[in-house]
Amino acid sequence: MSTPPKARRDNDGRPASVVLDDISKQIIEQLQSDGRKPYAAIGKAVGLSEAAVRQRVQRLLDAGVMQIVAVTDPLTLGFPRQAMIGIKCEGDLETVADELAAIKEIDYVVLTAGSVDIMVEVVCEGDQHLLEILGKIRAIPTVRATETFVYLKLHKQTYSWGTR
Repeated sequence: MSTPPKARRDNDGRPASVVLDDISKQIIEQLQSDGRKPYAAIGKAVGLSEAAVRQRVQRLLDAGVMQIVAVTDPLTLGFPRQAMIGIKCEGDLETVADELAAIKEIDYVVLTAGSVDIMVEVVCEGDQHLLEILGKIRAIPTVRATETFVYLKLHKQTYSWGTR
């Protein structure tokens, strides 16, 4: 999965909040329900021309507000093992997160508060592949411990939280 464009940052390094008008929110919600929906159909639903929708979508993409991607089912693509891995480390978490993000099998990296410092998600070809990935993670010098949560069944996965 590609990394989304870098969003604007505030003085503390957090992504700057983007103020969306109601039309942009409606466009996002239309695309969350169907990422392949034609711009003409979106325009009809939100009261804009196809060209105006295309321009707004491009601005939202350029600002890092959203991405349009194909979501796949790992099982059907030959990746029967998925896991979330909690990582305890010391030192600069951003540096460790950057090293983790460089591992191709890791598709999700988040800094956390709680019993672990970083959580990553992996999609693997099997248990041996998972062991290899764990070896790569544990080889990072400031990683102190890992805890692996193997997925037994994906019960819900959604990307339609809207724009609130």
